Amino acid sequence: MKAAVLTVSDGVAAGERDDESGDLLAELLAAEGYEVERRLVSDDRAAIADAVVELAEDAPLVLTTGGTGLGPRDVTPEATAEVVERPAPGIAEAIRADSIARTPHGLLSRGIAGVRDRTLVVNLPGSPGGCRDGFAVLQPALRHALELLAGEQTAHRQT
Repeated sequence: MKAAVLTVSDGVAAGERDDESGDLLAELLAAEGYEVERRLVSDDRAAIADAVVELAEDAPLVLTTGGTGLGPRDVTPEATAEVVERPAPGIAEAIRADSIARTPHGLLSRGIAGVRDRTLVVNLPGSPGGCRDGFAVLQPALRHALELLAGEQTAHRQT
């Protein structure tokens, strides 16, 4: 199964920093058996939205990292909201609740989750720790979510 990791970072895009968060997410997904596509964009709302749309054409899962804070260029949630068709607030709420339990800075995360066609899109923080912890929250329900989006028969959906 395919998955995509979209890193949103001016610093990484400029070559000033390594993409530690994107690398970590790619490793976590590969360990789960996903074929991972990577993309990198700066903190530009249109570029983020375009990348999510393009990646969602081929992958049933798009994880973003970066741009979810309060900084003036942190626009990943707004760009994502423009292109998802149905929100999945429980995912973002669970990730945020876990983050808040670990650090008061979790209160500052504005990441969202939603569905575009049959693709799940989830915003994760730009830190490796935030990505690791957020993925750990998402992982137990991930396969089931993707099966539901694909219209596959599940224990809860009989065809």
